[in-house]
Amino acid sequence: MRSLVLAVLLSCAPSLLRADGELPTLLTPADKTRLEGLGASRQDALAAARAGGSPDDVAVLDAALAGDALPFDEHLDPTGEWRCRVIKAGGTVPLVVYGWFRCRISDDGAGWMLQKLSGSQRTQGRFYTQDDTRLVYLGSGYMAGEAAGTYGKDAARDQVAIATRRSAKRLVLEFPQPAVESLLDVMVLER
Repeated sequence: MRSLVLAVLLSCAPSLLRADGELPTLLTPADKTRLEGLGASRQDALAAARAGGSPDDVAVLDAALAGDALPFDEHLDPTGEWRCRVIKAGGTVPLVVYGWFRCRISDDGAGWMLQKLSGSQRTQGRFYTQDDTRLVYLGSGYMAGEAAGTYGKDAARDQVAIATRRSAKRLVLEFPQPAVESLLDVMVLER
């Protein structure tokens, strides 16, 4: 009886798609390479940003990345509205910090999905569990006014990131080697 009650309770909890072998088959070879190079991309991008960015923008970047990665399973229901911003580090300009936009995380029964709802550059995709403190985001980038694509259908629009939970109300996604403009994009979600 206890196991039945536990199964019912778990089925009512917000779902997170656990690693089930699907992620390796979905991940493109190019994005696998990008994820493997996240450490080097991050190091180079942060060095360029700190060397060439304005002190105010560097402070925003440092605040965005502050804190240790926390487990996703501890009392977190990420579904709902978030404010989000993107920080572009390294690349054509050392550091660009955008203002706040609207994002939403929803749960379609198969796991968590992210949508950036405002701003000219948008993303839509799904999270997959890498371990207790890291999720992999597979999404598709698109411009406002365009239809959102599907990950794996257009390499120029494919997006991959590692997502971490830095506090009860802050998630951080790090996109290594994005297709345009920078060495590392950092998306911060807060509520």
